[in-house]
Amino acid sequence: MATKIFVNLPAKDLNKSIEFFTKLGFTFNPQFTDKKATCMIIGEDNFVMLVTKAFFKTFIGSKEISDASKTTESIIALSSESREKVDEMVNKAIEAGATTYKDPDDYGWMYSRAFQDLDGHLWEVLYMDLSKFPEKKDA
Repeated sequence: MATKIFVNLPAKDLNKSIEFFTKLGFTFNPQFTDKKATCMIIGEDNFVMLVTKAFFKTFIGSKEISDASKTTESIIALSSESREKVDEMVNKAIEAGATTYKDPDDYGWMYSRAFQDLDGHLWEVLYMDLSKFPEKKDA
């Protein structure tokens, strides 16, 4: 069973990506940071490796790197402590150059907002209050 998760994302400009995510409050592990990649710390066992496109290409063989501004293969979703923290992070992302790609979702028990980072990768930030989760009805 896996104990940690490392998401690898190609970055057009590694330094701009580091600057962008630093503005959102993320930190980086210097042990895994060089001119080709950096390890962004999401949580105790959760990391995003921001990797230059040239270095990322060495991981995928003959496959092409998708243009995340035109196609989407995944959405990286991060939980947050509160609705206010969701808004705070997404607002910081927008101030740092991100764009939104959909309206906020509010289901009463879950609130989320989303943004597209500088490379076009989709991120969703959400808060869940499971005490408000609707009861399941028998089918």
